Amino acid sequence: MTSVLNDSTFVRACRGEAVPHTPVWFMRQAGRSLPEYRKIRAGVGMLESCRRPELVTEITLQPVRRHHVDAAILFSDIVVPIAAAGIDLDIVAGTGPVVAEPIRAEADLERLRPITADDVDFVAQSVELLVRELGATPLIGFAGAPFTLASYLIEGGPSRTYLKTKAMMYGAPKLWDALLSRLADITLAFLRTQIDAGVSAVQLFDSWAGALSEADYREHVLPHSARVLGGLADAGVPRIHFGVGTAVLLRAMGEAGADVVGVDWRTPLDQATGIIGPDKAVQGNLDPALLFAGWDVVRREADRVLEQGKAAPGHVFNLGHGVMPETDPDILTRLVAHIHEAR
Repeated sequence: MTSVLNDSTFVRACRGEAVPHTPVWFMRQAGRSLPEYRKIRAGVGMLESCRRPELVTEITLQPVRRHHVDAAILFSDIVVPIAAAGIDLDIVAGTGPVVAEPIRAEADLERLRPITADDVDFVAQSVELLVRELGATPLIGFAGAPFTLASYLIEGGPSRTYLKTKAMMYGAPKLWDALLSRLADITLAFLRTQIDAGVSAVQLFDSWAGALSEADYREHVLPHSARVLGGLADAGVPRIHFGVGTAVLLRAMGEAGADVVGVDWRTPLDQATGIIGPDKAVQGNLDPALLFAGWDVVRREADRVLEQGKAAPGHVFNLGHGVMPETDPDILTRLVAHIHEAR
């Protein structure tokens, strides 16, 4: 089965190899806009959902069945490993992750312990179940990057300004490096667990890295992301690196060690390839809001993305960010079919 998965359209595109059609999957495809997802999640908290392998399996399979995407992505959340590491947090509906006691001082680091595969055994069980169910369809594992995880831990929840995060980064660089080093180790262990259980690729989400300048990213963030991605160099699976609002960071993100760089909708893929370099595949990058503009607009803009993606050695079609909850699932199904037909 491993050889079949390695020859899948998705994995081949990630490696810059010839493909019969551009593969497509969607960030946040596992749920969000699907009525069957909302039904099965009713009354079950997000963190609890991530800890139930049978539920994770069903939710992950739902968009594959409905949309016929070229890859599944594990249903989980980026804060799962830091909850396993001892941090008291909850994922509050309509808000996001909320940390009971934010990390603000060196003594707080003691609450963030290393993790082993046993701490997240439910994730390995979910992956093993999914690999059996998916057959020839590859499964993508994922984790949050150290900077994005740090921002939640320091701010105590989502932020638009990252004031406390940046204050630590600039004002307490030793504490900052110690925190991100711990998070890099946790993230690496979390991804290794998923790879050992059978995922065919991994994606590192640095969702909030776009809040930084390139100089700050290179000095304070890049070494820790590179430690994660570099630590997987021998794993034999494609590594994808994605952030939002990262136009000025694309070159640096490409240097962090991924095989594929995800690009949000703000930067055309041909321009992004010129910045990242000719040796990396790209992923993206239809604006999620376009899915509300009618099929003619969606088809035209999808064709534009496909054309611009030809500049890279490999292209995985995706949105430039996650599927919005209000999205009509039928438009996603139609979009997948169109991408597959546009050979």
